[in-house]
Amino acid sequence: MEQQLFLLALLCACRAACRDLSEKVFTFPVDSSTSNVKLNASAQQPITALTVCMRFFSSETRAQALFSLAVPSESNAFLLYKPSVGMYRLHVKGTTLNIDRLPDNLDEWNSVCWTWESTSGLTTLWVNGKRSARKILERRGTLTGAPNIILGQDQDQYGGGFDRSQSFVGDITDVHLWDSVISPCQIRFYMEGDVFSLGNLLNWKNLQYSTTGSVYVEKSDFDKLSCY
Repeated sequence: MEQQLFLLALLCACRAACRDLSEKVFTFPVDSSTSNVKLNASAQQPITALTVCMRFFSSETRAQALFSLAVPSESNAFLLYKPSVGMYRLHVKGTTLNIDRLPDNLDEWNSVCWTWESTSGLTTLWVNGKRSARKILERRGTLTGAPNIILGQDQDQYGGGFDRSQSFVGDITDVHLWDSVISPCQIRFYMEGDVFSLGNLLNWKNLQYSTTGSVYVEKSDFDKLSCY
């Protein structure tokens, strides 16, 4: 009986922590060395492919971290970083690749998807419906260990080492993560706000997360339907 009650308590706790954030955003109103959102995801080991999609709105022109996934052996295991307006930097296990000349917007919503597959190392970045040329990044590299996923900060160490000058300021919404490279059609559906296959590691409509510092859950203005 005690074991059944314990399992029930765990189930209830998970249900309480998992929320449908449809038509919601995480708002980061000020730069900070502490404010962040931790996202909980479990993945089969080792991780050999990933796709992340997200939307963000920011007025900042300085460097900002958008999506940071660390494993115990590597703080920059899978990091989507924005050094400046019009420039994105992809990190896989510390190896980096700069992408520019995609339709990046200041003071508007941006929709971003990034795919990576370890066997070939092929990686592609999509921004606002346009994709980069396919490049090779960390071929045959794999990610091993429990992933620690942070929004709003760059992990310079597993679960910490935040730098205020790299913190995100603005709104983030519609974050999804898959342990595969999803199809270009699914990415286009996501970009256009159409129906798509939800992330199997992170799903914005069933998200388990915790916030630290000055982070707020607010109403989204990305989709006009949210106004009704």
